[in-house]
Amino acid sequence: MTTDPPATAADPLATPPPSPLQEVHDERFARHGVRLLLKRDDLLHPELIGNKWRKLMPNVRAARAEGHHTLLTFGGAYSSHLRATAAAGRITGLATVGVVRGEELAGRPLNPSLARCAADGMRLHFVSRSAYRLREDPEQRAALRARFGPCYIVPEGGSNALAVRGCAELGRELREAPDPPDVAAVACGTGGTLAGLAAGLGPGRRALGIPVLRGGFLGERVRALQEEAYGAPRGAWTLDERFHHGGYARVPPVLRDFAADFAARHRLPALESIYVAKLLFALTALAGEGAFTPGTALAAVITGAPGPETVTNPTGPATERT
Repeated sequence: MTTDPPATAADPLATPPPSPLQEVHDERFARHGVRLLLKRDDLLHPELIGNKWRKLMPNVRAARAEGHHTLLTFGGAYSSHLRATAAAGRITGLATVGVVRGEELAGRPLNPSLARCAADGMRLHFVSRSAYRLREDPEQRAALRARFGPCYIVPEGGSNALAVRGCAELGRELREAPDPPDVAAVACGTGGTLAGLAAGLGPGRRALGIPVLRGGFLGERVRALQEEAYGAPRGAWTLDERFHHGGYARVPPVLRDFAADFAARHRLPALESIYVAKLLFALTALAGEGAFTPGTALAAVITGAPGPETVTNPTGPATERT
C-alpha cells in the first residue's frame, strides 16, 4: 500500500505519516488485565492537530478541485474547529469565513480563540442564536453565499462524508499497526471521527465513542454520517454517554484534577480538557467497572492539544484566556 509523503511547506496538502501509537503502563488498567495504548494524533501535524487534519484536508482538497477560493464554516466563540479552519486556509492559500454564534459578540474585543482566527485571516460574521440554528437551511446558505460570494461550506465541527472517509485512515492506521488494539476509543462532538474510525478498524475490532455533549442524539448522527459516506453502516461501534461532566466545555474540579494527575504520571503534556480528559476519565472508570475483557488492548485516540488556557465554572460554560 502506498501513502502520500509527509506534508511540507511546498506541498501543504500531502498526508503526514501515521501518528505514534504508544503503550503506557497504568495500574488502574493493568490490574484488570487491560493494556492502554495512546494513539498520539496530537502529534499528527503541528497546526492541524489530529482529527482536525483528518476531517478538514479532504474538504480542502474538494474545495480546490471544485475551483473554490473560500471556505465558510460555523462555530461558537471558542470553537477549535473555527481555529483549525482558519489555520487550514492560511496554510493552503484559501480565504476563510467563520459564522460565529452570538451577534452580541460583534461589538466586543475578540477573545483569544477568535483573535487567533482573525490573525490567520478568517473573516468573522456574528449571527444571532436563532439564525445560527438555521445554519443547515438552504435559504440561509444561499444568503451567506450572496453575502460572501461563491464558497465551499464546511459543516459545524467539520463532520461530513469526506471527513468520515478521512477519519477512516485513523482506523486503518490502528488496524495495520504492529500491535493493533482490540478496542479504539475516541471523544465525540459531532460524530465524524467515530464514524470514520469504526469504518477503518475493520472486522474483529470495535470503536467506542465518549460524547462530550448531553442530548443522546449522537448515535443517530453517526449512523447518518456512515450512510452518507458509504451508503450503509460500516464497522462496530458503541457509545457511552455518561461522561460529559455536565455538557460541552464543562470541566469540573474532579476532571481537572484527573487530567493533571494523568499527565504527570505518564509524563505527558497537559491534556486537552474538553475532549481528551473526558475520554481518559471515562476509560479509567470503565476499566474499573470491568467493561473490558482481560487481555484487551485498548487504544485511546488523543485527538487534540490544549488551545488557549481554559478557565472553567463547574456549573457554567467555559471561558478561555491566553
